[in-house]
Amino acid sequence: MSRPRPQPGSSPGPQPGVAASPLLLQTKAALAAARPALGAPVVLVPTMGALHSGHRALLAAAREQAGPDGSVIVSVFVNPLQFRPGEDLDRYPRTLDDDVAMCASEGVQAVFAPSAAEMYPGGQPDVTVNPGPVGQTFEGEFRPGFFDGVLTVVLKLLHQVRPDVAVFGEKDAQQLMLVRRMVGDVDLDITIASVPTVRDADGLATSSRNRYLSAADRAVALALSRGLRAGAAQGPLGGPAVLAAAEKVIRGEAGLTVDYVAVVDPRTFGPVAPGYAGPALIVVAARVGSTRLIDNVPVVLAAEPDGRDTEGQASDAADH
Repeated sequence: MSRPRPQPGSSPGPQPGVAASPLLLQTKAALAAARPALGAPVVLVPTMGALHSGHRALLAAAREQAGPDGSVIVSVFVNPLQFRPGEDLDRYPRTLDDDVAMCASEGVQAVFAPSAAEMYPGGQPDVTVNPGPVGQTFEGEFRPGFFDGVLTVVLKLLHQVRPDVAVFGEKDAQQLMLVRRMVGDVDLDITIASVPTVRDADGLATSSRNRYLSAADRAVALALSRGLRAGAAQGPLGGPAVLAAAEKVIRGEAGLTVDYVAVVDPRTFGPVAPGYAGPALIVVAARVGSTRLIDNVPVVLAAEPDGRDTEGQASDAADH
């Protein structure tokens, strides 16, 4: 049986023995009416719902950012702008009652769950956010228009909620980098905080799309995390050794259709320069059956053992 939902804009009040339900706000007007009463700082966690243990880590981090006097708002919105025809927009899991229950258990003050018509009353917007050249690479290359949709909805949510802090997961590393760049480029006075990737017990990065995987699919998908670990272990040997080790495992799994495996600079999402020493990311995207998964792990690259001097580059990376 589903939980009764509080009316939009109403406060259900605490009940003995159970966590207080957050406000459920389903219109921009309800959000605007509720916003002045929220204690500062206000921390936003943007989600597409179907909340899982990875989201719980985001909520816990947001609660910590908010402190004892602040407020956490979670947005739940499956954004049609970031789905291409043929992707899983229609079947993307929608579990609002369960999402509100998790938010209650983590001390969230409000859940903003608008409809597509509420967010885009005129339908497809004419003006969207251009993610720039980085938005055409990796996820942007394989999902054209994806980051236009992501950044557009994030910018709208930041304007609507007016948070002091917004919290994102590091599993979506390219998205995180682009959100940070957008916030800086358009001079928003908002702090972007991040939370490390949460993994299931078997090592697979926790994702709402994992529920699509059969047991056999999941066994295949585990090659992603195995490959990333194999690559990270080669950090002392430099970028080429890291990439070779990751690709050997990932591209060696016959059940995976691999879109990309790469070692990138997390500040720019461009390929690391030859001889680079410092922090990097190994990123991967692949399809298992009809399910597309992404993952990444951080790695610290040492100078390749060829005598090249990369001390300056390493120092520069450390400063960032």
